[in-house]
Amino acid sequence: MRAELPPRAELIEHYRVADRGAPRTRVNFIASLDGAATIDGLSGGLNNADDKLVFDTLRLLTDVILIGAGTVRAEGYGGIRLSADDAAWRTQAGLAAQPPLAVVSGRLDLDPRHPLFTEAVTRPIVLTHAAAPSDRRAALAAVADVIVCGDEEVEPHRVVAALAARGLPQILCEGGPHLFGDLLAADCVDELCLSFSPVLVGGSAGRIAVGASAVTRAMELLHVLRAGDMLFLRYARS
Repeated sequence: MRAELPPRAELIEHYRVADRGAPRTRVNFIASLDGAATIDGLSGGLNNADDKLVFDTLRLLTDVILIGAGTVRAEGYGGIRLSADDAAWRTQAGLAAQPPLAVVSGRLDLDPRHPLFTEAVTRPIVLTHAAAPSDRRAALAAVADVIVCGDEEVEPHRVVAALAARGLPQILCEGGPHLFGDLLAADCVDELCLSFSPVLVGGSAGRIAVGASAVTRAMELLHVLRAGDMLFLRYARS
Protein backbone atom coordinates (compact mmCIF):
# COMPACT_ATOMS: atom_id res chain seq x y z
CA MET A 1 0.00 0.00 0.00
CA ARG A 2 1.37 3.41 -1.00
CA ALA A 3 2.40 5.64 1.90
CA GLU A 4 0.55 8.97 1.97
CA LEU A 5 1.24 12.33 3.53
CA PRO A 6 -0.99 13.11 6.52
CA PRO A 7 -4.07 15.35 6.02
CA ARG A 8 -3.29 19.05 5.55
CA ALA A 9 -4.25 20.03 9.10
CA GLU A 10 -1.90 17.40 10.50
CA LEU A 11 0.81 18.35 8.01
CA ILE A 12 0.62 21.93 9.27
CA GLU A 13 1.23 20.68 12.81
CA HIS A 14 4.30 18.76 11.63
CA TYR A 15 5.85 22.02 10.37
CA ARG A 16 4.41 24.56 12.78
CA VAL A 17 6.91 26.61 14.82
CA ALA A 18 6.18 26.89 18.54
CA ASP A 19 7.63 30.38 19.11
CA ARG A 20 6.82 32.60 16.13
CA GLY A 21 8.27 35.66 17.81
CA ALA A 22 11.84 34.36 17.80
CA PRO A 23 13.62 34.91 14.45
CA ARG A 24 14.00 31.61 12.61
CA THR A 25 15.43 30.91 9.18
CA ARG A 26 14.04 27.76 7.59
CA VAL A 27 15.57 26.53 4.34
CA ASN A 28 13.59 24.33 1.95
CA PHE A 29 15.22 22.26 -0.79
CA ILE A 30 14.73 19.14 -2.85
CA ALA A 31 17.50 16.78 -3.93
CA SER A 32 17.91 13.54 -5.85
CA LEU A 33 19.20 10.39 -4.14
CA ASP A 34 22.70 11.13 -5.42
CA GLY A 35 22.64 14.74 -4.20
CA ALA A 36 21.64 16.68 -7.33
CA ALA A 37 19.74 19.89 -6.62
CA THR A 38 18.43 20.20 -10.19
CA ILE A 39 17.77 18.37 -13.44
CA ASP A 40 18.81 20.39 -16.49
CA GLY A 41 19.34 23.39 -14.23
CA LEU A 42 15.86 23.39 -12.67
CA SER A 43 14.54 21.89 -9.44
CA GLY A 44 11.15 21.27 -11.02
CA GLY A 45 12.35 18.02 -12.58
CA LEU A 46 12.69 16.50 -9.10
CA ASN A 47 9.36 17.30 -7.49
CA ASN A 48 5.80 15.97 -7.67
CA ALA A 49 2.38 16.77 -6.21
CA ASP A 50 3.36 15.58 -2.72
CA ASP A 51 6.41 17.82 -2.68
CA LYS A 52 4.21 20.69 -3.87
CA LEU A 53 1.89 20.12 -0.90
CA VAL A 54 4.78 20.34 1.56
CA PHE A 55 6.17 23.34 -0.35
CA ASP A 56 2.81 25.13 -0.09
CA THR A 57 2.50 24.24 3.60
CA LEU A 58 5.86 25.83 4.37
CA ARG A 59 4.79 28.98 2.52
CA LEU A 60 1.54 28.94 4.46
CA LEU A 61 3.43 29.13 7.75
CA THR A 62 6.08 31.72 6.92
CA ASP A 63 6.21 35.48 7.39
CA VAL A 64 8.43 36.08 4.34
CA ILE A 65 9.88 34.08 1.45
CA LEU A 66 13.60 34.69 0.91
CA ILE A 67 15.36 33.94 -2.39
CA GLY A 68 18.52 34.87 -4.23
CA ALA A 69 18.41 36.92 -7.42
CA GLY A 70 19.91 34.01 -9.38
CA THR A 71 17.00 31.80 -8.35
CA VAL A 72 14.54 34.43 -9.56
CA ARG A 73 16.10 34.19 -13.01
CA ALA A 74 16.73 30.42 -13.08
CA GLU A 75 13.39 29.26 -11.69
CA GLY A 76 11.20 31.94 -13.29
CA TYR A 77 9.78 33.43 -10.11
CA GLY A 78 6.90 35.82 -10.63
CA GLY A 79 4.45 37.42 -8.26
CA ILE A 80 3.61 34.95 -5.49
CA ARG A 81 -0.04 34.49 -4.55
CA LEU A 82 -1.21 31.84 -2.11
CA SER A 83 -4.55 30.18 -2.77
CA ALA A 84 -7.71 31.78 -1.40
CA ASP A 85 -8.06 28.98 1.16
CA ASP A 86 -4.48 29.40 2.34
CA ALA A 87 -4.85 33.18 2.52
CA ALA A 88 -8.01 32.74 4.61
CA TRP A 89 -6.22 30.29 6.93
CA ARG A 90 -3.38 32.77 7.43
CA THR A 91 -5.76 35.62 8.21
CA GLN A 92 -7.60 33.49 10.76
CA ALA A 93 -4.24 32.57 12.32
CA GLY A 94 -3.36 36.24 12.71
CA LEU A 95 -0.88 36.37 9.80
CA ALA A 96 -0.85 38.58 6.74
CA ALA A 97 -2.95 37.00 3.99
CA GLN A 98 0.03 36.88 1.61
CA PRO A 99 3.71 36.63 2.59
CA PRO A 100 6.02 39.09 0.83
CA LEU A 101 8.93 37.97 -1.30
CA ALA A 102 12.41 39.18 -0.29
CA VAL A 103 15.20 39.00 -2.88
CA VAL A 104 18.90 39.09 -2.01
CA SER A 105 20.97 40.84 -4.68
CA GLY A 106 24.41 42.42 -4.43
CA ARG A 107 24.56 43.67 -8.01
CA LEU A 108 20.88 44.63 -8.23
CA ASP A 109 20.72 43.20 -11.77
CA LEU A 110 16.95 42.93 -11.55
CA ASP A 111 14.56 44.50 -14.04
CA PRO A 112 11.85 46.59 -12.33
CA ARG A 113 9.51 45.33 -15.08
CA HIS A 114 10.07 41.70 -14.05
CA PRO A 115 6.86 39.82 -13.09
CA LEU A 116 8.34 39.44 -9.62
CA PHE A 117 7.51 43.13 -9.16
CA THR A 118 4.71 43.80 -11.62
CA GLU A 119 2.61 40.80 -10.53
CA ALA A 120 3.34 41.03 -6.81
CA VAL A 121 0.34 40.87 -4.49
CA THR A 122 2.44 42.21 -1.61
CA ARG A 123 5.18 44.78 -2.19
CA PRO A 124 8.47 42.87 -2.56
CA ILE A 125 11.63 43.52 -0.57
CA VAL A 126 15.12 43.77 -2.08
CA LEU A 127 18.08 43.19 0.26
CA THR A 128 21.38 44.60 -0.96
CA HIS A 129 24.52 46.41 0.27
CA ALA A 130 25.70 50.02 0.35
CA ALA A 131 28.15 49.59 -2.54
CA ALA A 132 25.45 48.41 -4.98
CA PRO A 133 24.87 50.69 -8.00
CA SER A 134 22.88 53.71 -6.83
CA ASP A 135 20.97 54.06 -10.10
CA ARG A 136 19.73 50.47 -9.89
CA ARG A 137 18.83 50.95 -6.26
CA ALA A 138 16.74 53.99 -7.17
CA ALA A 139 15.00 52.17 -10.03
CA LEU A 140 14.09 49.21 -7.83
CA ALA A 141 12.93 51.47 -5.00
CA ALA A 142 10.00 52.43 -7.22
CA VAL A 143 8.67 48.84 -7.18
CA ALA A 144 10.08 47.36 -3.95
CA ASP A 145 11.33 48.23 -0.49
CA VAL A 146 15.12 48.29 -0.83
CA ILE A 147 17.06 47.57 2.38
CA VAL A 148 20.82 47.89 2.83
CA CYS A 149 22.24 44.91 4.75
CA GLY A 150 25.98 45.45 4.62
CA ASP A 151 28.65 47.84 3.41
CA GLU A 152 30.27 45.94 0.52
CA GLU A 153 28.36 42.66 0.55
CA VAL A 154 25.02 41.40 1.78
CA GLU A 155 25.50 40.12 5.33
CA PRO A 156 23.11 37.27 6.31
CA HIS A 157 22.88 38.31 9.96
CA ARG A 158 21.75 41.77 8.90
CA VAL A 159 19.22 40.25 6.49
CA VAL A 160 17.64 38.24 9.31
CA ALA A 161 17.67 41.26 11.64
CA ALA A 162 16.20 43.58 9.00
CA LEU A 163 13.32 41.22 8.22
CA ALA A 164 12.62 40.63 11.91
CA ALA A 165 12.57 44.41 12.48
CA ARG A 166 9.81 44.62 9.86
CA GLY A 167 7.72 42.09 11.78
CA LEU A 168 8.85 39.17 9.58
CA PRO A 169 10.85 36.91 11.93
CA GLN A 170 9.79 33.61 10.35
CA ILE A 171 11.89 33.33 7.18
CA LEU A 172 11.51 30.64 4.53
CA CYS A 173 14.52 30.49 2.21
CA GLU A 174 13.81 28.75 -1.10
CA GLY A 175 17.31 29.06 -2.51
CA GLY A 176 19.40 29.08 -4.37
CA PRO A 177 22.46 27.07 -3.35
CA HIS A 178 24.72 30.14 -3.07
CA LEU A 179 22.29 31.92 -0.74
CA PHE A 180 21.97 28.73 1.31
CA GLY A 181 25.75 28.51 1.45
CA ASP A 182 26.03 32.13 2.62
CA LEU A 183 23.42 31.60 5.32
CA LEU A 184 25.17 28.43 6.43
CA ALA A 185 28.59 30.09 6.57
CA ALA A 186 27.11 32.88 8.72
CA ASP A 187 25.44 30.32 11.02
CA CYS A 188 22.00 31.70 10.17
CA VAL A 189 20.34 28.38 9.27
CA ASP A 190 17.98 27.25 12.01
CA GLU A 191 16.15 24.57 10.08
CA LEU A 192 16.34 22.54 6.88
CA CYS A 193 13.33 20.92 5.24
CA LEU A 194 14.69 18.50 2.66
CA SER A 195 12.68 16.50 0.15
CA PHE A 196 14.40 13.42 -1.24
CA SER A 197 13.28 12.61 -4.78
CA PRO A 198 13.59 8.88 -5.63
CA VAL A 199 15.73 9.40 -8.72
CA LEU A 200 19.41 9.20 -9.65
CA VAL A 201 20.64 12.08 -11.79
CA GLY A 202 24.41 11.90 -12.25
CA GLY A 203 25.99 14.49 -14.53
CA SER A 204 27.29 17.79 -13.23
CA ALA A 205 24.28 19.04 -11.26
CA GLY A 206 25.21 21.13 -8.21
CA ARG A 207 24.49 20.54 -4.54
CA ILE A 208 21.84 22.33 -2.47
CA ALA A 209 24.47 24.47 -0.68
CA VAL A 210 27.51 26.08 -2.29
CA GLY A 211 30.09 28.25 -0.55
CA ALA A 212 33.68 29.44 -0.66
CA SER A 213 34.64 27.20 2.25
CA ALA A 214 33.23 24.13 3.95
CA VAL A 215 31.46 24.48 7.28
CA THR A 216 29.98 21.92 9.65
CA ARG A 217 26.68 22.44 11.49
CA ALA A 218 25.16 19.66 13.57
CA MET A 219 21.42 19.23 13.02
CA GLU A 220 18.72 17.23 14.79
CA LEU A 221 16.12 15.19 12.89
CA LEU A 222 12.62 16.32 13.89
CA HIS A 223 10.58 14.10 11.58
CA VAL A 224 10.50 11.89 8.50
CA LEU A 225 7.38 11.82 6.35
CA ARG A 226 6.85 9.56 3.37
CA ALA A 227 4.64 9.73 0.31
CA GLY A 228 5.21 6.89 -2.10
CA ASP A 229 8.97 6.74 -2.56
CA MET A 230 9.49 10.42 -1.72
CA LEU A 231 10.87 11.31 1.73
CA PHE A 232 10.38 14.60 3.57
CA LEU A 233 12.91 15.33 6.30
CA ARG A 234 12.82 18.16 8.81
CA TYR A 235 16.03 19.07 10.65
CA ALA A 236 16.66 21.80 13.21
CA ARG A 237 19.67 23.05 15.14
CA SER A 238 20.77 20.38 17.59
